[in-house]
Amino acid sequence: MSAKRVLSQKHKGKKGLAAFLFSRFFLFGLMVVLQVLMFVFFAYNASVEKNLNYVIMVLQFVLIIYIANDKSDPTMKLVWIMFIMFVPAIGCMMYLYFMLQPGSLMLKKRLEHINLNSGKYLDPDQNIYNELQILDKQVSSLTKYVYENTGCPVYKNTDVTYLESGEKKYGILLDELKKAKKFIFLEYFIIEQGEVWDSVLEVLCEKIREGVEVRVMYDGLCSLSKLPIGYFKKLRELGIKSKPFAPARPFFTTQQNNRDHRKILVIDGKVAFTGGINLADEYMNIVERFGYWKDTGVMLKGDAVRSFTLLFLQMWNVTEKNIEGYSRYLNITIPTPETADGYVMGYGDDPYGKERVGESVYLHMINTATKYLHIVSPYLVIDNVMMSSLKFAAKRGVDVKIIMPGIPDKEYAYCLARTYYAELIEAGVEIYEFTPGFTHAKMFISDDEKATVGTINLDYRSLFLHFEDGCFIYKNKVINRIEEDYQKMLSASKRVSLIDCRNRPTYYKICGMLLRLLAPLM
Repeated sequence: MSAKRVLSQKHKGKKGLAAFLFSRFFLFGLMVVLQVLMFVFFAYNASVEKNLNYVIMVLQFVLIIYIANDKSDPTMKLVWIMFIMFVPAIGCMMYLYFMLQPGSLMLKKRLEHINLNSGKYLDPDQNIYNELQILDKQVSSLTKYVYENTGCPVYKNTDVTYLESGEKKYGILLDELKKAKKFIFLEYFIIEQGEVWDSVLEVLCEKIREGVEVRVMYDGLCSLSKLPIGYFKKLRELGIKSKPFAPARPFFTTQQNNRDHRKILVIDGKVAFTGGINLADEYMNIVERFGYWKDTGVMLKGDAVRSFTLLFLQMWNVTEKNIEGYSRYLNITIPTPETADGYVMGYGDDPYGKERVGESVYLHMINTATKYLHIVSPYLVIDNVMMSSLKFAAKRGVDVKIIMPGIPDKEYAYCLARTYYAELIEAGVEIYEFTPGFTHAKMFISDDEKATVGTINLDYRSLFLHFEDGCFIYKNKVINRIEEDYQKMLSASKRVSLIDCRNRPTYYKICGMLLRLLAPLM
């Protein structure tokens, strides 16, 4: 390597370090850390103050009893109880802070009101439920459960196109956007300036000029590194109705933990997209970050699109002063596609609901599989219920396979995920790592009859803390197409053995065990 090149790289490194130190992300993180340190300082002083110490002891006892009887996830409860027992002052104050966060309580109340108000819009078709009762009572029960908790019924008359890569979605998405006549709704966890978003934005601006209503909502964390601060204002200047969900603010708050992880695009109420693919160049492999980025999604045409229209409008109205009527977007005539097949059900999940809908759909697929259960996920941080279900499925003879990334995007998450491997493998579950790169897809496929494609990772954040969505598919020919693609992923993956698990460095195993203690909070 030439001296000139080395000097260039060193200069670039300094420039990169300086850019990081003055970046929004670093300054945001620094302010949050300072607030946490202040929080710990006051908690410590409270614990050493003799009079306050008695108060902390009583509070510790009361909170442990309260948490033990709470209806939340048992593993999360255990972590909180341990935290409060070992560091009483800090643990008690943090738990009270999290539980009494005004913003979170207001958001929860608002969501309950919106969801209650939404129940009148989409009525289930009793004929479809009667058909499902004959075909599979467990599927029928699942669809009723989802409708009761999300307002999203199961539909027929829907065509499903499987999008096996970001590149595939990119081309189809642009073509469909150009056909829009009335409205376009976009709700994405990540929107990042680059070739993909610039192309999409160009079409959106063209549609604005044609009189099409366009709304864009992105998660507030985009403002830290993906988009300029106040980017939604620039979109508004272009005629696009836009807002960030839960904008990132440098304050220690639990609201920062509940992100809008959904990826929904609805066009005229007749076409919908969802899956793991965000609107950024790396998802389409235009830029490379972790080898080949393997992602998937689905495009729906037909009646089931209504559910995704509803999910978008619910989230949009969370921060609106007055809840709008949804009828003009939902009560539209949707032509039945000639290729419509089987049953399709969109669904949403939120951290404030009484039910963990996303996890329940996954557990349904695990517990009802009889031949095979094939899973792909970027992360693996699961609770005891899902762990037991996966192990039991394998032990009763189901071919259970899980594909994980070969090149991770987060080393700590990868280290944590691998702590689950040995126990699953010993039970008969086959674990594979995708050699070409990173798997960001979130899919379950079983028995050539069922599949779900969506945004829900196999980790606590997706299952308990984020706003998510998915698409459950039953007896649709697209399931064979999804399984074919899964087999292609499998052929490009390396199977993990127990020997691989045992031969990992000791320090790596210790790091994994330590991370496992905090898994429910990560």
